[in-house]
Amino acid sequence: MKKLLFALAFTTLSIAAFAQKKSGNPLFPGWYADPEAAIFNQQYYIFPTFSAPYTKQVFLDAFSSKDLVTWKKHEHIVDTAAIKWAWRAMWAPAIVQKEKQYFLFFSANDIQSDQEKGGIGIAVSNKPEGPYKDYLGKPLIDKFYNGAQPIDQFVFRDKDGSYYIIYGGWRHCNIGKLAPDFKSIIPFSKDTLFKEITPEGYVEGPFMFMRNGKYYFMWSEGGWTGPDYSVAYAVADSPFGPFKRIGKILQQDPKVATGAGHHSVINIPNTDEWYIVYHRRPLTEKDGNSRETCMEKMEFDENGLIKPVKITFEGVAERVIKK
Repeated sequence: MKKLLFALAFTTLSIAAFAQKKSGNPLFPGWYADPEAAIFNQQYYIFPTFSAPYTKQVFLDAFSSKDLVTWKKHEHIVDTAAIKWAWRAMWAPAIVQKEKQYFLFFSANDIQSDQEKGGIGIAVSNKPEGPYKDYLGKPLIDKFYNGAQPIDQFVFRDKDGSYYIIYGGWRHCNIGKLAPDFKSIIPFSKDTLFKEITPEGYVEGPFMFMRNGKYYFMWSEGGWTGPDYSVAYAVADSPFGPFKRIGKILQQDPKVATGAGHHSVINIPNTDEWYIVYHRRPLTEKDGNSRETCMEKMEFDENGLIKPVKITFEGVAERVIKK
């Protein structure tokens, strides 16, 4: 009998231990949105927006993990003290490593016209967790091109080594080619600095990745303060499209949370394992800024289409990246 009880107790403990190997959602405490996820040096990183009123949104934190379960917070990796031209609304960071430096692209000031100061800037550091300093001393993009508000930037490295910035609010999305030193935009022609690649339904929050030679372009739809915020996607043979909307793959679940959107995607190196990192609003919250960062597995069907993602409280299983 004692052996049976011991076996049952051990089994129960084993199940409990196994259950604890899940990340849980949200991944970490606090109101954080627009998460940009990346992998550097066999570690996971998330660079989110500090979700607060614009006048309090004056810094960015980062989080790192070796296993997707335990996350370490890196506070104030950059703020308006380092970015002199920014005074509010620092959000939607995008990160890229080039050689031995890390470039953190961000939006600031939420400008509403070409006459206002702000737009998309760049900070640079020798470590992913910072601290970061202003790279240009001014915004990289501070005007409305093709009707796109200069916010929600993403940096995409193409297979030929070229870097592109993809960005835009106000239902317009642009793509521009970055100079090798990231200090300017290389015009496509005498009259074209940015190409518009806006698909049907696009609102904001663009993201792009490659899989099996195809370009997957994703974006957010709906209003960021409402329950209908969601993520849709398209697939093309070029980073310039044309991108024909396929459908939504991430949206609210009235039993779990609302406002699921503004995401990023990571792929475990040398595998076909994919994760989507996004923000959502708990059912108990009505404030637009009450957003938390979550993660789920992202899978594809036999035709390469993204399967609809089920949002959960459990999150994802522990996953260590081996060298």
